[in-house]
Amino acid sequence: MTDIQDPLRGRTEPTPPSTTIAEFDTYEEAQALVDRLSDAQFPVQHVRIVGTGLTTVEQVLGRMTYGRAALSGALGGAWFGLFIGLLFGLIIADSWAWVIWAVLMGAAFGMIAAVVQHAMTGGKRDFTSIRGLQAERYGVQVTNEHAAEAVRVMGRAPQAPPAPPAPQA
Repeated sequence: MTDIQDPLRGRTEPTPPSTTIAEFDTYEEAQALVDRLSDAQFPVQHVRIVGTGLTTVEQVLGRMTYGRAALSGALGGAWFGLFIGLLFGLIIADSWAWVIWAVLMGAAFGMIAAVVQHAMTGGKRDFTSIRGLQAERYGVQVTNEHAAEAVRVMGRAPQAPPAPPAPQA
């Protein structure tokens, strides 16, 4: 039995034994089953979606150039400047010029910082990307005490978990 973090209560609780009632190739299919159980008033707090065969996937979005670094730095700095400017604008009465000044200064400093950071990579990572985890299969598991009811709501028998792969010699 493993432990899971309960985000609502802020403590770790043991995970009760579970039965895999279905397996899918995509997360969306597993999510659709949980949604179907929820629509049938099944207590979904006893359900979990477990991804197996996890792989790290990095999707490359494009080249990172000095221009792109400058633009993204300026935009990020402008947002930060807007936040700071709004704080000063609210504290100092009738001083909304702080907002404009902070946005411009944030954009300038953000642009400089991003260009310097890009230059310091020395061309070793001249692309932008997003990283994520991807599972090979997604199993819908239900605690043992609620598995029979979930199977009844689904209208079919539970699937046996796949056999572990044979060790290679």
